[in-house]
Amino acid sequence: MTAPAVDVKGLTRTFDQFVAVDHIDLHVEAGTVFGFLGPNGAGKSTTIRMLCGILRPSAGGGTVGGFDIVHQAEQLKSHIGYMSQRFSLYEDLTVGENLLFFAGIYSVRGAQRSARIAWALEMAGLRGREHLKTADLAGGWRQRLALGCAILHEPPILFLDEPTSGVDPASRRNFWEMIGELSSRGITVFVTTHYMDEAEHCDELALIYGGQVVATGSPVTLKRRYMSRALLELDCSDLMGAYAVLKNEPALSGVALFGSTLHLIAADEAAARPAIAARLESHSIIVKSLERIEPSLEDAFVAIIEGRSATAGAANP
Repeated sequence: MTAPAVDVKGLTRTFDQFVAVDHIDLHVEAGTVFGFLGPNGAGKSTTIRMLCGILRPSAGGGTVGGFDIVHQAEQLKSHIGYMSQRFSLYEDLTVGENLLFFAGIYSVRGAQRSARIAWALEMAGLRGREHLKTADLAGGWRQRLALGCAILHEPPILFLDEPTSGVDPASRRNFWEMIGELSSRGITVFVTTHYMDEAEHCDELALIYGGQVVATGSPVTLKRRYMSRALLELDCSDLMGAYAVLKNEPALSGVALFGSTLHLIAADEAAARPAIAARLESHSIIVKSLERIEPSLEDAFVAIIEGRSATAGAANP
């Protein structure tokens, strides 16, 4: 049996009195694309820095690539690739100089260095542009260059921390195609993101909120597990008015804003529909459409968080 790429338990990190990561367990099979999903400030970057041996845990531990993240942090670093949300590039260096620098960091030398740098230039679309200053590159090109630098030494595990933050949608899409290609070659990709649509591309997910892992599973599993109730999409004449009216409707277990519509969760769709219509009509809000839809990961995430909040409220009246 292949050893897991990541296997940690009770991982915790505190900063003075603030608990940034709170006793989380993570298990990632080798060769998978594992998404670490959550809003900004949830603890994603702190976790990934502990997994990469950059930040020492306050409690807990485990292994990444078979290396102990506490006691073998230096050995671990040479067997993984890491790309931070700021791309980890030196912007005052040229494209070629950045590649040479990272090749030296990872002890990639000789013919292997030449071959890997040529590959990175081709992958990033920067062949013939080695002398361009990195600061002058467009966001998508810097993103690809940073990825090339992170995997010059062909690591079996790649950590990507918010790799598509701040780049345009086309670059995001292209980058995820590259992640798929790396995974097809057997590389384990551990990626943090707050983009729900990106998480759909992952084999497995862990959802983190407030420093705690609140759910794990494949995208399909999470949607089925936490969205077993009917999900209705409401388009109406007064979005915020409808939200205020429906958020306390007993027939609904959840109401959330989604763009220019509302998503409504109902355990009993047949009973909810007339209740919704009556509530809105009493406030002169016109229903344009009310359709049952397939849930998204964002819907599942909202349901998970609302469920935790309700549980916490019941425990602390």
